[in-house]
Amino acid sequence: MKVLKFGGTSVGSAQRMKDVAKLIMAERNIVVLSAMSGTTNSLVEISDYLYKKNPDGANEVINKLAHKYAEHIEEFYDSAEYKQKATELVTSIFDYIRSFTKDLFTLFEEKVVLAQGELISTGMFNLYLQEQGVKSVLLPALEYMRTDKNAEPDTAYIKEKLNVILGEHKGADIFITQGYICRNAYGEIDNLQRGGSDYSASLIGAAIKAAEIQIWTDIDGMHNNDPRIVDGTSPVRNLHFEEAAELAYFGAKILHPTCILPAKINNIPVRLLNTLQPDAPGTKSLMQ
Repeated sequence: MKVLKFGGTSVGSAQRMKDVAKLIMAERNIVVLSAMSGTTNSLVEISDYLYKKNPDGANEVINKLAHKYAEHIEEFYDSAEYKQKATELVTSIFDYIRSFTKDLFTLFEEKVVLAQGELISTGMFNLYLQEQGVKSVLLPALEYMRTDKNAEPDTAYIKEKLNVILGEHKGADIFITQGYICRNAYGEIDNLQRGGSDYSASLIGAAIKAAEIQIWTDIDGMHNNDPRIVDGTSPVRNLHFEEAAELAYFGAKILHPTCILPAKINNIPVRLLNTLQPDAPGTKSLMQ
């Protein structure tokens, strides 16, 4: 089994989600999704308004985001049945976010709000796969992804819980789960911070001893510098874990070096691929 992670740009629209669905159906894999592009920024803006005790400002952003998702739903699904299911899912989440406009808002509530983006994207994507006749299963990251009292991933817990959940769904074609979000040692909703969804994919890959971890983004592999800043960069086709970490340190920020540590420890190859150019070779592998 492989672990495939898709970032926010890769699932940034209904059409891109459909494109991702085509990419993942060849094998029985675990798919890790970020929030749809722009969603987390909006959730941060909502949180900022709530910190400032401005519920009207927060509700304005919530309404704009809800309208955006209504458009995504209309484009994404074919049947009235699944449009209704997706609408109910998204509406319930936005209603939940609105509930925070009435009470004291702290860092704890902010982390809960920020987690909703991944919950929306995975819920919508899972519904789409089911509409297409795929036996997909939603793996709630909040049920297995946990950090310890030092805010480091509790790898033994993750491995135990995740494999139990997978064992309960042996007939599934595809597993869908959230990147970035987790619970802390006290059971509170939290996040993995460094590396975000890439870190989630690496931890999941290590927990299940994946054959490979694929990081799908909007850049053709890992470049010799950051192509969004430096002109004339080129993708590096093969490199070692240490070389990837060094390139990341010097600006090739497609991959946070910390996030691939679980893969390195378990000697799991990591491939960096481009969702917008799926036939491009990207960076073939990161190996010891």
